[in-house]
Amino acid sequence: MANILVVDDELGIRDLLCEILNDEGHTVELAENAAQARAARLREAPDLVLLDIWMPDTDGVTLLKEWSTSGALTMPVIMMSGHATIDTAVEATRIGALAFLEKPITLQKLLKAVEQGLTRGALRKLTQSMPSLSSTGARAGTVALADMPISAAELVPDPGPQVTQNFMLDKPLREGRDEYEKAYFEFHLAKENGSMTRVAEKTGLERTHLYRKLKQLGVDLTRKRG
Repeated sequence: MANILVVDDELGIRDLLCEILNDEGHTVELAENAAQARAARLREAPDLVLLDIWMPDTDGVTLLKEWSTSGALTMPVIMMSGHATIDTAVEATRIGALAFLEKPITLQKLLKAVEQGLTRGALRKLTQSMPSLSSTGARAGTVALADMPISAAELVPDPGPQVTQNFMLDKPLREGRDEYEKAYFEFHLAKENGSMTRVAEKTGLERTHLYRKLKQLGVDLTRKRG
């Protein structure tokens, strides 16, 4: 999993993003202003930064520009704001921001942007580690993805966790239903690698209701984070 830096002057937003990202298995560093963000950037070398635009000391666009001009913009940055104009979003993108999220941020948009940002960052590190190519007309330091060897196994999609469950039909309805529901939730927990956020989204339940239901069914909630 990744190391993500969240920079926002609002405590409630920091706590919410931290909870969601932690639940996805990521390590989260929090900063409430540009000064703390600079220190965290040097200390943790994050894989991704979620950066608020409007902050009291130094705004996010200025901090982004500072990182860009100093060569410190080595990680994907996703900008966040509830009041930014289109011009501000365009400027941030021009400087080097990967994406822009408008507050209030929906869970689906957040997770999608984070996934895309981490993928972009991983590809950047991969291409930087590749040897320079001086033949076949390729530009030095670049590698075409089509030229990279791919094994047959990589072309076959992962079927996900396999669950085999036998239900006894001669039991009372309530008992049989509880067995099915337990197997159902255990399947989705395994499929989503234990992420309560994704399981809640997949099953259509509120997180509080989901926790209560899992405890009621006796589902083991202990897991190792990646």
